[in-house]
This record gives sequence, C-alpha cells and structure tokens, in this order.
Amino acid sequence: MAAELGASRLLAPYFSSSQIVWTIIIGTIMIALALGAVVGGRWADRNPDPDRLYLCIMAAAVWIALIPLVGKYLIILISGLLIVAVSTNFLVLAAFISCLIIFVPPLFLLGTITPGLVKSATDSLDDNASVVGRLSACNTVGSILGTFLPTFVTIPAVGTFVTFLIFSGILLLVALVYFLSSHAHRLACLIATVAFVVSAALSPMTGFAFWEKGLAYEGESIYNYLQVKILADRTILSTNVLFGVQSVTMKHPGMTGMYYDTALAAPLMADQARSALILGMGTGTYARQLRRYYPRMAIQGVEIDRTISDLATKYFDQPADIPVSTYDGRAWLAASGQRFDLIMVDAYQDITIPFQMSSTEFFSLVRKHLNPGGVMVVNMNMIDDGQGSINAALTNTITRVFGSDAILTADVPQTTNRELFARRPASDDFPQTKGVRKAAMGDYPGSGLLAEAATRVSPDPDLSRMMDQVSSRLSTVGDAEGRVLTDDNAPVELLGMHAIDGIISREAGPYRRILEHEGIQGLIREVS
Repeated sequence: MAAELGASRLLAPYFSSSQIVWTIIIGTIMIALALGAVVGGRWADRNPDPDRLYLCIMAAAVWIALIPLVGKYLIILISGLLIVAVSTNFLVLAAFISCLIIFVPPLFLLGTITPGLVKSATDSLDDNASVVGRLSACNTVGSILGTFLPTFVTIPAVGTFVTFLIFSGILLLVALVYFLSSHAHRLACLIATVAFVVSAALSPMTGFAFWEKGLAYEGESIYNYLQVKILADRTILSTNVLFGVQSVTMKHPGMTGMYYDTALAAPLMADQARSALILGMGTGTYARQLRRYYPRMAIQGVEIDRTISDLATKYFDQPADIPVSTYDGRAWLAASGQRFDLIMVDAYQDITIPFQMSSTEFFSLVRKHLNPGGVMVVNMNMIDDGQGSINAALTNTITRVFGSDAILTADVPQTTNRELFARRPASDDFPQTKGVRKAAMGDYPGSGLLAEAATRVSPDPDLSRMMDQVSSRLSTVGDAEGRVLTDDNAPVELLGMHAIDGIISREAGPYRRILEHEGIQGLIREVS
C-alpha cells in the first residue's frame, strides 16, 4: 500500500493524479500481486526454503529503494519515446508503461511472500485455517499502516522520495535481521545495504523536475507537487512538471499575458462589481489583477491547498487583507450564504477538473451565489472543440443552468485556455432573453462597449486596451446539445485526456515528421 500511494505521487507531477492514473496504478499493482501469489505458491510447494522468501523481500526492498533515484529518469525516457511514437492516449500509455516497468517487479516479488509464509507457518491441516487467518490479519494491519502513514505522516513531512526509502528500509531491515542471524547470504546483504545507502544519499539531491536549475521552491503538499520559479519578469507556480503554469505574479504591474487578463472582462459584464469570489485562488493572480484594476472590489478566495496559500504569501505578494479559506470550493459554497457580483471558477487540480465542480448541480449552486446581474467566469484550460469534447460538455452543462442567451466565450491568444462568461439575469426570470443579454454583455465581436466601460472604472489604459482585444474575441454559444455533466455522470478525466492528446499531437507533430523522414539521428539533432 505504501508503494501504491508512493506510485501515485511519483506519477502525478508527470501524468496528473486523475482517476485514470489511479486506475492504472491499482490495476497494474493488483496484477503484479496476483501473479506473485501464483508463482510464490508454486515455489513454496517445490522448495519451502525460507531463504528464498527473504531474498525476495530483500530484492523488493532494494528495487523500491532505487525508485526515488532512477524512477523519474525512466518516466521522462518513456514519455520522450512515446510522445514521438503515439498520437492518441499518450498519458494513458505513458503512465501504464511507467507503472509496469517501475512498480510491477517489486510488487510481484512481494506477492510471492504470503504463500511462502503460509507454507512455513502451517504444521498440520488441523490449524491451517487459523494460520491463514492470523497471517491475513497481519497483512491487513500492515496495509492499514501502509495506507495512513504515507498520506498523513511521511509524504507531508518528508516527501515522496524519502517515503519510498522509509518503507523499503523496513523491508530491508527484516531481511537483514534474518540473514545476519543465520549467517547466510552476507554478500547479498552487503550489496543490498550499499545500494540502499547510495540511493538514500543521492535521491534527495534531484527533484521531480531534475532538469530545472535554480528553483526557488520544490516540494509536495497533501494535494499537489509544487514548484516555484523566479524569472526575470515574473514568478510562477506549477503543479505539474510537464503541463503549464498555474499561477503567476509579475515583477512590474500590468497584464500577465495569461487567461487572467481575459477574465478581467467579467466585472464589466456584471451590473455591479462590488464583490468577487475566487474558487481556486492559487497564489492569488486573479485577485491581484482585480485589486489593481477594480480597487474598490471586496474579494474572497477559496483554495483547498494550504501549502499553496503559504507560498502565495512568501513568493507571490498575496495581499494580506484578502481572506482565503482553506476549503473545497463546492463545499464552501454549500456552507456559505453569501452572494457575489462576480464568481471566478478556476479549480483545476493538475490537468483535470474536479468532477464535483463541473456538473449542473455545481453550476446551479454557483448561480444561487451570484447577485442578480452577476457574472460567473470559468477558466477552461484546454481548447478542445467538437462533439464529445470536454469544452462542449462544460459549455452544454453551463448552458443548461444559465441559458444560452446568458453565455459568451473568449479564447486566450497563444495559450490553450478559453474563458466562459455566464450572467445571472437582473430579474429571476429564467431563461433570460436576448435583449437582456445584449444590454449586459455588449454587442459581441467587434464591440467597443467593454473598452468604454473599462475607461470609466480604471484610469489605467492597459485595461481598456485589453478589453478592446477581448471584445474582438467574444463568441456566442448555441443551445445545449450533447453531453451534459452531472454529479452522477461527469467523466472529466476521460474527456480531458482526449483534449491533452490533441494538444500533444499538435505540439509533437513536427518531431514525429522529423523522426519519420530523418530517423533518430535527425530527431537528436533537432532537440539538441
């Protein structure tokens, strides 16, 4: 169980911690344990030598101890080979092959242990059921410890790499005590000890993003892998080593060049802009932008990861007077009776949307917390269109709640983001009419109304220039046709994986063509 939880944290920075990745981890490990049990039973029947059992424990311990040292390199190697070789299901295949190579061998060896223990502990058929029962109880207790200790103690306290070392060290100690007390396999004990010590000494020297130099911070929380990078013009937070930037603060005040700038149109679409709620506060990028351009607005943040909030204070100039609740966004809404003129929904974890924050039930809850004439803005971080796409499903879902006449979208240039704006009508009539929508949202593409409104609320010309650009990118949406996400049926991980496949296919396409026409040497020349 400790290896399984460690596997999820090892793979998450590269492939996300979605339900799909968890399924791959659990499935492959269960296969490994099952095969180990079958083979271990045959070994025990043929030769019930306890030395073999403890050698398997020792070999598994050494393998697990080496995972922090070499596992990340194997993941990057596998990802690099697959990204130029496959065009669909990249993350699924990369996660599966990585799990197969890194975790199946040691878990197979551990799977052989139980049959050997049963064979060694059974003296007669009269009490074999009692023996199996006691061993199963011990096995379950070990699983309980291996489940709770990594999640609540070792990973938050010392990280994933040291967690692997702690539990592999326990396994190694069991084997060493047996062999040293029986004066057997001393050379194997020495080699295993040296391998463990080398990994323990070298593993903490490199992080998940081992190719990055000079990170201001790299660490883990209960929810995320986190890295902070200080660049010449900005400081950025990433929760995934392969996919994008989650938060940013600029060294010089102004626009960020990211989706936050487009989302600044939301207060201008609302009847009033006195209060804002940000679900998925991160390090407070949107809050800082609102504070700069709408200084009179009261802002409330909600962020599930307390470590991110701490990093916001230390590295990102988070305003101390903006309250931030450490809570799940939906649970916060369910517990609160407050209403706001603006609600920003930006609650992504890794590269996936929490399913409970993508459903009709959730967006209905958001609508109830909007003042009449208020606006919700949703960051959709993957531009993915067409029937069956994640954006189509999200747009359909929001349309079902707000009505198609209440919604506009705007793609963010040079990114994979799209911002969706949905307005609650000034009256409680539902659905709202086109006339009400036009009065609130402007005259759509090419309109100068947003820019004009920006000049009235902020003397900074950056805002009016940005709103002029946003106006030219606004698009209407049609009626909800196709999949609508609900609490009972919201396969956001699968839909998100399809979107990522499209992004990877576009980005890796040139390299695949080089590999096809010039071979591996041409590819090496291109990337070197």
